[in-house]
Amino acid sequence: MREEMIRDERVFVLGEDIGKRGGVFLATDGFIEEFGENRVIDTPLAESSIAGIGLGAAINGMRPIIEIEFADFIWPTLNQIVGEASKVRYGTGGKLGAPLVVRAPYGGGVRGALYHSQSVEMVFAHTPGLKVVVPATPYDAKGLLKSAIRDEDPVIFLEHKRTYRLVRGEIPDREYTLPIGQADIKLTGHDLSIITYGLMVHYCLEAAIDLEKEGVSVEVIDLRTLRPLDVDTVLKSVKKTGRAMVVHEDNRAFGIGGEISAIICEGAFEYLDAPITRLAGPEVPSMPFSPPLEDQFMLDSSKIARSARMLAAY
Repeated sequence: MREEMIRDERVFVLGEDIGKRGGVFLATDGFIEEFGENRVIDTPLAESSIAGIGLGAAINGMRPIIEIEFADFIWPTLNQIVGEASKVRYGTGGKLGAPLVVRAPYGGGVRGALYHSQSVEMVFAHTPGLKVVVPATPYDAKGLLKSAIRDEDPVIFLEHKRTYRLVRGEIPDREYTLPIGQADIKLTGHDLSIITYGLMVHYCLEAAIDLEKEGVSVEVIDLRTLRPLDVDTVLKSVKKTGRAMVVHEDNRAFGIGGEISAIICEGAFEYLDAPITRLAGPEVPSMPFSPPLEDQFMLDSSKIARSARMLAAY
């Protein structure tokens, strides 16, 4: 964000606690001192206003980055984002765009309970006109965020809260971007394909390393973007391995796993040697606060390895 604000004076940020506090996760730490209150705007606790102001600024030529302090509080923005921002280009016959970035920390595993642990991706991935990006590594986060800021259409940029402190990685000082809509094969293999995103990428890689010791070769695909979806990479991998497992933290029903399963059935059914497996969060309304119950809700590398082991043996 800082590099883009230096590069383009139209870029500004707004949200709750992002100014003097530097954001609840310190993503904007030091920004207000460097760029001033006109480009780093602390807002009231009113997500619908944050999104509405951002959308209005985007339509009028600015490049706003709005931060929803926790994805759990993104629901008041649905009219502005789903009902309005997603339709700007279509509704104006391509005359206007809405270059708006919506950053939101999502996901569980941080003892955040009901209102600080939700996964919200499928609400937005369902909506044509929106792009949904979910990076898993620092390198991907920088390259994809820069692309999102420069994009002419609204981008929902979801960052898993647990990865802020858990995941480390090298980030080049040089200028670089990564294309939105392109998956990344984090690990190559030939026995089965695991398709995933966000925090689950790291758990799937841990599971794959354990399975490698047992003679099972796993290919791990990090989608990175849920909308648009990199269908070609998914189908190519499944055609090679003959087995597919989709892993995500969000609830199983009506989720990304169901969509990808349908895509695989339509595009690679004759290559399958086993039924497609979906491993996801349970059908519970939200994350429990109790640590043992949260651990039961959350996926981890052992649960993933167990399901992959069963699929490989099918």
